[in-house]
Amino acid sequence: MVMLMRTSCALKFQHAEQFISLSKHITTLESLLQFHALTVTTGNSNNLFIASKIISLYDSLHHHTSSSTLFHSLPFKDTFLFNSFLKSLFSRSLFPQVLSFFSHMRASNVLPNHFTIPIIASASANLMFLSHGACLHALASKIGLFPSTSAVGSSFVSLYSRCGHMNLACKVFDEIPVRDVVAWTALVVGYVQNGEGEKGLRCLREMHGVGEDYQKPNSRTFEGGFLACGNLGALREGMCLHGLVMKNGIGCSQVIWSSLLSMYFKCGVTREAYRSFCEVVDKDLLTWTSIIGVYARFGMMIECVRFFWEMQENQVRPDGVVIGCILSGFGNSMDVAGGKAFHGLIVRRHVVPDEMVNNSLLFMYCKFGMLSFAERLFHGCRQNEECWNFMAFGYNRIGKNVKCIELFREMQYLEIRSESIGIVSAIASCAQLGATNLGRSLHCNVIKSFLHDNVSVTNSLIEMYGKCGKITFASRIFNRSERDVISWNTLILSHIHVEHHEEAVNLFNKMIKEGQKPNTATFVVVLSACSHLASLEKGERVHRYINGSGLELNLPLGTALVDMYAKCGQLEKSRKVFDSMTEKDVICWNAMISGYGMNGYAEYAVEIFQHMEESNVKPNEITFLSLLSACAHAGLVEEGKCMFAKMQSYTVKPNLKHYTCMVDLLGRSGNLREAEALVLSMPTSPDSGMLGALLGHCKTYNQVEMGIRIAMYAIDSEPENDGYYIMMANLYSSIGRWEEAENVRKTMKEMCSMGKKTGWSIL
Repeated sequence: MVMLMRTSCALKFQHAEQFISLSKHITTLESLLQFHALTVTTGNSNNLFIASKIISLYDSLHHHTSSSTLFHSLPFKDTFLFNSFLKSLFSRSLFPQVLSFFSHMRASNVLPNHFTIPIIASASANLMFLSHGACLHALASKIGLFPSTSAVGSSFVSLYSRCGHMNLACKVFDEIPVRDVVAWTALVVGYVQNGEGEKGLRCLREMHGVGEDYQKPNSRTFEGGFLACGNLGALREGMCLHGLVMKNGIGCSQVIWSSLLSMYFKCGVTREAYRSFCEVVDKDLLTWTSIIGVYARFGMMIECVRFFWEMQENQVRPDGVVIGCILSGFGNSMDVAGGKAFHGLIVRRHVVPDEMVNNSLLFMYCKFGMLSFAERLFHGCRQNEECWNFMAFGYNRIGKNVKCIELFREMQYLEIRSESIGIVSAIASCAQLGATNLGRSLHCNVIKSFLHDNVSVTNSLIEMYGKCGKITFASRIFNRSERDVISWNTLILSHIHVEHHEEAVNLFNKMIKEGQKPNTATFVVVLSACSHLASLEKGERVHRYINGSGLELNLPLGTALVDMYAKCGQLEKSRKVFDSMTEKDVICWNAMISGYGMNGYAEYAVEIFQHMEESNVKPNEITFLSLLSACAHAGLVEEGKCMFAKMQSYTVKPNLKHYTCMVDLLGRSGNLREAEALVLSMPTSPDSGMLGALLGHCKTYNQVEMGIRIAMYAIDSEPENDGYYIMMANLYSSIGRWEEAENVRKTMKEMCSMGKKTGWSIL
């Protein structure tokens, strides 16, 4: 500051270089304000080079309002100045504003340069705005910045790969005449992020073989390579990369250590990961952060807390990042007790909670569904945009959909920027409430906020319109947006929701034709559509595709196949899939039991239940409902009674559906007195379906007196149900008691709002 004050007393500066040299000594807002005043008093306020430097300084000191005011006050602006302000917006992740400001730059007839294009391409990639990125690509080609400039070309490789278009990314890469490490890395990471790890490793090997210094892999490249090895379970290749980074001398960076540890974890060799960590002699804060972050990501929270204590024993003080990693781990693993205990530890240790710790605590409690804790934290950090979005997520998660929408409205009123997690939660709440008009207004907000090309947001809009039965709107958004596998799954599920099962299967066929790789969720949804259609041909075609894709027959997929074959009447194939499954949960057992029951093989259903008991899987309400229904249709009275009695031993409380099945079972077999006794002993009132079925059985077995008695009970419980009166009148008529029958009909006309009208014909 002394130097700055002395300089201000000197003669007026003639060269901008002297100001720039002076700016290097600015470290506080006070010194920056004095420097800014100096440029004004010396007549250099309109010097664009100096102004861009001041904008950067304001931004580095987090005084963004001043940088914006300075920019807009300048009468003339060039590319360099625009770049400074764009960089300021980009560094704060204000990607929609970056694109809006770039449009203003173009409207001012200021051409972008090789610094501008990468910023705009990266903003477009973050927002998944492929169409905007394609227009930018055309502009760069038109003004000669592509393919001549490697930085520009690399930014387009990254853009297309992040938007899921690796074919376009490869074409751009091939057009770059001189490919540096940035271009190669963008391609490697792009392959890995799009699930093509083998191609990513192949590309990394080719890059390593080129041999030029400016093309040698860096830490970011190796990070992509380790991620590919982890995803593929390629331990041998991962260990080779480990050796290479150690040989190149870049194995000590935090990025490398974090990705290396993650790779060993994914390959199932936690011992090797820990050994790599132990090899670091001087473990600093970044090293501890890496090991804690990886263990937290995989939900190994006991080890995380142990490392947390160890790092303090080694005189390394944890910061907000470390604490945030642990809190995030507790939230992801849904370890409520552990998360609350660690929160208590933070309070007892008087850890000063920074913004990251507060955000992590709030998000953890939102994931736990403990909104009372989250609300208390929220009141202390309402100025933080991220917290508002987390609260919207929390309310939606626990089903407080109205509260979620009210919070989102308040965010808009206060002009708080909505992030994808917040707006997706608000849209999901509209879907749960069936509030189509409110959802459409949110859709407008999405467009205004430049989020309409964000895949997560468009997927939530497709789901919302699908759940509200607006399939046309859902399809329209799907057809004009970027799609991932979740987009396809959501639209297929939307068609199933409105019972358009044939269209759902056709969409799956279109998905395959367009080259989109389905996942397990896709197959489960499509097999559900095949089940509803009872189409064996379509179901078998899907099964063949599953086998051809090499996908592992996991629990959800196996259960879906069992259910599909059973509903198509192919019990042998259903049983074959069932027997081939190494793991079976209660849903899988229920599918097999239900399959036998609905096809009339009650004995096999009971047999499967016995195997289920032997496997120590606890049956639930649906298990017993399927068994009782099967026994009722097959007339297995004793077996049905046995199953009903067993419910108590498994602490499964019978509901109305279970009682209805038992009454039907007893009624079909002629045990009407037992059925009547069961109805009268029920803890809940019988519904019309149960009483109607029992009355029907009384008529079948000519138990008129009992039928009249039950009809009277039914009329007392539901006097406006005309069906009971008609059944009672018919019972009286069947034994020739015409006067009583006529009296019942008269009573029906008086009691019921709409009596049964007499039939007539015009013939």
